[in-house]
Amino acid sequence: ALNDRFVAINNVVAVDLFSQVCSESSGPRHISGTGGQMDFVTGAWNSKGGKSFLCLSSTYTDRNGAVRSRIMPMLERGSIVTTPRTSVDYIVTEYGKATVKGQPTWKRAELLVGLAHPDFRDELIKQAGEMKIWRRTNRIL
Repeated sequence: ALNDRFVAINNVVAVDLFSQVCSESSGPRHISGTGGQMDFVTGAWNSKGGKSFLCLSSTYTDRNGAVRSRIMPMLERGSIVTTPRTSVDYIVTEYGKATVKGQPTWKRAELLVGLAHPDFRDELIKQAGEMKIWRRTNRIL
């Protein structure tokens, strides 16, 4: 945080439409440790002109060969929240980047749907609507 324009780049496993980030598990199955993710996220957050980028591919292929979204309505039950939504600055996938810092829940959902693989966007919108975090003005359900 004492370094101006500090940039942190971290990999994540999954993110939900609230922008809660999981970097340690797939549900309760442990994959990795936190490393220094929160230290770097916090350092960038508090650095003058700093930025924190949390990066993930929009999809993965499970062991049965099915393509799954890494952006989901809610984190899978048992998933560990490595970075809470209140500390997330930028989320990045191959479809772009979104600044979620300071955004309301509905806007975070909208931005994250835009970063998801196109094959999963309609279902994410439907789920966001059912969770009451999608505004009708964003897109008709």
